[in-house]
Amino acid sequence: MWAKKSLGQNFLMHARIAERIVLVAKLDPNSIVFEIGPGTGMLTKELLKKVKKVIALEADRELYSKIETDFAHEIEEKRLELIHGDIRSFDTGTLPKGYDLVANIPYYLTGEIIRMFLESKNQPASMTLLVQKEVAERIARSKKESILSLSVKAYGIPKLEFSVPRGAFRPAPNVDSAVLTIRDISRKNFSAHEEEQRFFTLVHAGFGHKRKFVRGNLSGMGPLGGEIPEKARAEDLPLQVWLDLARTGQTLST
Repeated sequence: MWAKKSLGQNFLMHARIAERIVLVAKLDPNSIVFEIGPGTGMLTKELLKKVKKVIALEADRELYSKIETDFAHEIEEKRLELIHGDIRSFDTGTLPKGYDLVANIPYYLTGEIIRMFLESKNQPASMTLLVQKEVAERIARSKKESILSLSVKAYGIPKLEFSVPRGAFRPAPNVDSAVLTIRDISRKNFSAHEEEQRFFTLVHAGFGHKRKFVRGNLSGMGPLGGEIPEKARAEDLPLQVWLDLARTGQTLST
């Protein structure tokens, strides 16, 4: 099966790595898993050994047909539900409450997919994603924050579980990968939808001009508390400072 560059396809070829991904996802026999891009079915096969049901979304018509044939028995048993479609137009509201997301996602859609599910009204209970190693490190291990890392931490607890060498894929990508988990996903950091919106407005404004200090970037957004040092940049501020700013009702000046 030839990978399509337009879909960012890099197929996982090692069953042991697929087993390990399922292991760190910490799923139980009653779990319902949503998988994006099952591809050749390597991860799908391991998921089906451990969980009640897998709902898999595949954009590639050829791969969809192959999965449909290879997993005909599981589909007939209704343990696998196969959907043909693009994740960017998928309605997360159609998924059952409390589902877990496990996937090897296209690198170019990483940020979009993470935000899509964390900001969804129907959030997953957990996310286990095979992503570019550099991105996983920036989210889970870097001392410097980014819009993406703050967005993830606002909703859950990220952890880089283990690295995956580029040779584990066909075709091999130009970079190494890593498995990132996000657990305890909820909106507990926000008391209301307006507070959630303010948080993202503030974060985007704070990172608006990277060369400027954060106080300068937020100068049009009302008085700021003393918890922000004069010469701090947005990447230096931990999640709690941004949450406190959103909670105190900072809004864009008119």
